[in-house]
Amino acid sequence: MTTTSPSASAASTVFALETLNMPGGTETVLRGGRHLLPLLPEAFAGVRRIGVVGWGPQGRAQARNLRDSLRGTGITVSVGLRPASASAADARAHGFTEADGTLGDWLAVTAESDLVILLIADAALAAHHREIFAALKPGATIGLSHGFLLGHLRQTGGDFPPGHGVIAVCPKGMGDSVRRLYEQGAEINGAGINSSYAVHADPDGHAADRALAWSVALGSPYTFRTTLESEYLSDIVGERAILLGAVHGIVESLYTRHRLAGADEVTAYERSCETITGPIARTVSRAGLRAVREGLDADGRDVFDRVYTASYGPAREIVAEIYDEVADGTELRGVVLAERRLGARPMSEIGNSPMWSVSARAHARRGERDLPVDPFAAGVFVATMTAQIDEFVERGHPWSEIVNESVIEAVDSLLPYMHARDVAYMVDNCSRTARLGARRWGPRFQAAYEQIAYPAAEHPADRALLASFTAHPVHEALAAAAKLRPSVDISVGAAEAEARVSGPSAGHRTA
Repeated sequence: MTTTSPSASAASTVFALETLNMPGGTETVLRGGRHLLPLLPEAFAGVRRIGVVGWGPQGRAQARNLRDSLRGTGITVSVGLRPASASAADARAHGFTEADGTLGDWLAVTAESDLVILLIADAALAAHHREIFAALKPGATIGLSHGFLLGHLRQTGGDFPPGHGVIAVCPKGMGDSVRRLYEQGAEINGAGINSSYAVHADPDGHAADRALAWSVALGSPYTFRTTLESEYLSDIVGERAILLGAVHGIVESLYTRHRLAGADEVTAYERSCETITGPIARTVSRAGLRAVREGLDADGRDVFDRVYTASYGPAREIVAEIYDEVADGTELRGVVLAERRLGARPMSEIGNSPMWSVSARAHARRGERDLPVDPFAAGVFVATMTAQIDEFVERGHPWSEIVNESVIEAVDSLLPYMHARDVAYMVDNCSRTARLGARRWGPRFQAAYEQIAYPAAEHPADRALLASFTAHPVHEALAAAAKLRPSVDISVGAAEAEARVSGPSAGHRTA
């Protein structure tokens, strides 16, 4: 890894960027850490007030991280909420108040801010972006943590207002993870959640520095470049696939399979949900994808091989279908329609299915023994993860984005929370965009596994497909990304386990 000059990277005049060797070439990244905080005033040149609009999980985390990182710089961080917002009391409880000008009406905060970070729900942003754009002060920079709005504008013939910078910093993890790892970073420099950054419009030439400063202030240990379009495609596809929707389909299908084979409820739960959110996720995080197979005995490898090669094709077909429907706007339109449809009635929960009634009993057995990696579950999970990786490669995404959206977010941010509670809890408490996608596509994955993959797993493994997995460039990409990680795992305590989580958006470390 080598340091590049700002002129070579054309990305920053403040931060020393690095090139990261990835399969097929290099990528420009910024290694984060608390030692970069003194550079924030220079990087935020022209920004005296940052407005964070919204107090969902990301807004709550990002506003607090920004405020703490910018303390003493003269840059004010304020929170903007809609009138009568139920979130106002919690914002006040965390030190944002009307009295000191750090809490106010969302449009008033927008009008006062030099950088406006829009963190309200996707559908709400689609519905109200014109009001927000109209309130912007001249030359203010628009900040996003998701590319959903770009997709919506393209579908409706709209655009961002001229004369305003448009940047994105997209943490690859839940809001709770963004805050918790930032707090850990006070003791371990570099602890945090990886982020991608994008510059969509740069009228004054300062957009890249502002985006990178925002990421550093959030505590990101590793910030990689993408585009706003590439981000929303990979993010929305990922949450419908291996980050959430496919995981739900996998564990429900495995639970049913084990129950039909005669396993008791707790054992079936352990061999489906517990093994994936526990030892499989930890193995991938600490040692990479190949290590899951390599850690099995001969019989276990035979099971893994058969299930992997039987599951890869059906999973890849569904991931490709999801990608097409995100790219053509179908999924985005569905989110907007759901906001209207569900405004007056709650969405039904999936956590009431029979499998999830077993959760508490399975969790209670965790102290009795170390649960091993189940080779059958490992085969289908790794196959689905690899299928998403390959689809993203074929669609032209950069490797940093691929490994963060397909692996790191899963094993270092989302699965630890699913382990603390369960997969259904995550689905029922995530953002509406993610929840809708998981509910739509999870059953599709479940049916494909039950009807196609699992019967095919009775036959010998496809040796060519296994050879492709063994030599896959993702292993090189993960190893490169691992060089930028801090040596700290996310802490999931009682408070975090109980907290309402945001929609998937990715994690922080892997090997």
